[in-house]
Amino acid sequence: MGGAEYVQQALAGLGQAAGTGVDPALPLYATTFVVVDLETTGGAPDGGGITEIGAVKVRGGEELGVLATLVNPGVPIPPFITVLTGITQAMLVPAPPIEQVLPSFLEFVADAVLVAHNAPYDVGFLKAACARHGYRWPNPRVLDTAALARRVLGRDEVPNRKLGTLASYFRTATRPTHRALDDAKATVDVLHGLIARLGGHRVDTVGEAIEFARAVTPTQRRKRHLADGLPKVPGIYIFRAADDRPLYVGTSGDIATRVRSYFTAAEKRARMSEMLAAAERVEAIECAHSLEAEVRELRLIGAHAPPYNRRSKFPERMVWLKLTDGPYPRLSVVRSLADGDEVYLGPFGSQRAAELAAAGFHDALPLRQCTHRLSLRTVTPACALAELGRCPAPCEHRITPGEYADRAVAPFRAATATDPGAVVDALLARIGALAADQRYEEAAVVRARLAAVLRATVRMQRLTALAGIAELAAARPAARGGWELALVRHGRLAGAGVSPPGMHPRSTIELIRATAETVPPGPGPVPRASAEESERILSWLERPETRLVEMSSGWASPAAGAARFRDLLSKIESAVPRQLSTERP
Repeated sequence: MGGAEYVQQALAGLGQAAGTGVDPALPLYATTFVVVDLETTGGAPDGGGITEIGAVKVRGGEELGVLATLVNPGVPIPPFITVLTGITQAMLVPAPPIEQVLPSFLEFVADAVLVAHNAPYDVGFLKAACARHGYRWPNPRVLDTAALARRVLGRDEVPNRKLGTLASYFRTATRPTHRALDDAKATVDVLHGLIARLGGHRVDTVGEAIEFARAVTPTQRRKRHLADGLPKVPGIYIFRAADDRPLYVGTSGDIATRVRSYFTAAEKRARMSEMLAAAERVEAIECAHSLEAEVRELRLIGAHAPPYNRRSKFPERMVWLKLTDGPYPRLSVVRSLADGDEVYLGPFGSQRAAELAAAGFHDALPLRQCTHRLSLRTVTPACALAELGRCPAPCEHRITPGEYADRAVAPFRAATATDPGAVVDALLARIGALAADQRYEEAAVVRARLAAVLRATVRMQRLTALAGIAELAAARPAARGGWELALVRHGRLAGAGVSPPGMHPRSTIELIRATAETVPPGPGPVPRASAEESERILSWLERPETRLVEMSSGWASPAAGAARFRDLLSKIESAVPRQLSTERP
């Protein structure tokens, strides 16, 4: 029996464009399925071995088309395959090879969900054949009736999930015979029987059916109703416990789709499984665009420290490196800045990072390291560092306050505010001297300290430049037309909105300005926002498509600032051991 004799009509939907895919939110009754079955010579998929293809296209219980053909595998058929299927070598001699069948088959399955019993087997052979003969596999959504039956039918209903067993249970019109078309038709009836059972599991769409067929935990299945009714908009989602405590805060461009993903087989994190078990509801907060969503997420995590957000594990770890007051200032690690604190560096993500940078400054500058309160009248005994020549001994008044300011304080001020060149040169010279003496481990330590200094100065000068602007309005083209708008004050997002298509964005900016948050300046470079929030804003502003609309003052960084050492920093970080590299600018 030749291939042409098996090919029947292909009705509605056959001429649709290929590659458009199937919307996972499409209801099952409106989904086009192509149920396929293969007969093969056995063995593993290698691009050949297919002896017969049978496929039935259905939608809403109605048969739309059939495609069936024998296929010449180009190799002898094992005798046991002939006994099992009834397909002989003589039947396959006039049949077309698989490379001639594939174009018709790929057209037939376009814009449909592919269904098979034990789908990995059939799909594996089809993908291998496409790869061997240069056809692009369309990567359709696949529904496995065997996997679906394992989720829907209990052992008290069927002893196993073989196609013959399921065909008997659902009393299919066609019995499986180990021939492709008969088995495909039997699978169609099995599919309809399984779909009828899905309503009781609150599975109504093709995407839900595919995920339901996968291995999801009982908790995921029981709690999947938490995703019901959520909006398909950008914003924040909050998983809350029975006492309304936030358990987890996340952000997405599509809240509904993202939350549903937590109840699928793709979510395998043990931490999330524990969170879902404790969650009782999901709260959605709609945002104007992705930047507002990211900023709100950061603020909520900082305010509530949800236990299942990794970033909230140490919410209070931000520290600063500050130059103290007095005639002989020293470096001090502090957790906040106050009015009058003028010389500082940061913020650092941890005390260890701040101490690493401080060690770099101590290597380059004659800053005292002792914590004594020094007086201009009273002498304090010198420490070992003075004896080793690593401290100018202001405790014993060996250096005047003016000399100390010139040699130690002024270079630190310059490094943080304008140019860290003097510090960089001193550290590079020290690294070179240690390397010349073959003291490579010590040179590596100094190199890590130089990286910490550069990382902190580059980061702070970027943040300072943004925080110095009292108000900045920016716009970015929205995906669906119009403009995404952001109003930034002193490095903090004060307002956000979207200007609709066809409307000049300036009127929307004025509305945002009228309701925006008041943000006064403060002592630090990012006084009213976290460094991470300002860095998210910077990333959004620095995109090529973002346009600056209005600024209260110029936006500029020092001409000889730390940014000119970015290439050096990249080279150092590629060489610094991971345990010594603590944070990036």
